[in-house]
Amino acid sequence: LLDQVAADTRQRGPARTTLVFLGDFIDRGSGAARLLRMLAELRDPNVIVLKGNHEAALVEVYRGDQEALSFWLKFGGQATMAGLGIDESLLATASTASIFPKLQTSLHCDIVDWLAELPHSWTLGDYFFVHAGIKPGVRLSRQDQDDLLWIRKPFLASKRRHEKVIIHGHTIEPGLPCLGGNRIGIDTGAHEHGCLTALGLEDDAQWLIQSSDGRASRWPETLG
Repeated sequence: LLDQVAADTRQRGPARTTLVFLGDFIDRGSGAARLLRMLAELRDPNVIVLKGNHEAALVEVYRGDQEALSFWLKFGGQATMAGLGIDESLLATASTASIFPKLQTSLHCDIVDWLAELPHSWTLGDYFFVHAGIKPGVRLSRQDQDDLLWIRKPFLASKRRHEKVIIHGHTIEPGLPCLGGNRIGIDTGAHEHGCLTALGLEDDAQWLIQSSDGRASRWPETLG
């Protein structure tokens, strides 16, 4: 998908392109550990990485939170730890207390510190980028961080006009995301449906680039 984004950028001519990752880039297969390290090492001002609820859980687990560990193991943490080189058979048999030192040995603390400091949102022009969404009726500057990481129904069901168009992931919306509304959800469930989606934005133009099982598709501009 990143290759297709680069190709799309070249076709559009010289421009400054900012890539925004909306969080939850771990816990969906053993390749997540490699992606985690790659993003942590980028340190590129034109790459914005936002925190998702899965990254927040990893930070809490790494720092010894037992409750967070129980959640994380159920929702993809085993795949990430396998990618870090932790034997999956040990994860099935080891006590939860023994998992903490294994994780702390396999993942450098600098990466965890980087995860902990990731922003919950980013804004540019008429758009507000966030992992899960916002609480309708609350100013963007006053949003609760838990809502930014976790919210679903109150936000997804809202028809109100927000301060900005909300660009988010978190909730799977398989198929082709709807453009031009008060929000654009681009999580198309790559780990379940094999389709990964990027959204392009420039002035009033909005367009999609999708990579499905290695095949790329580009959908033309729609005026927002």
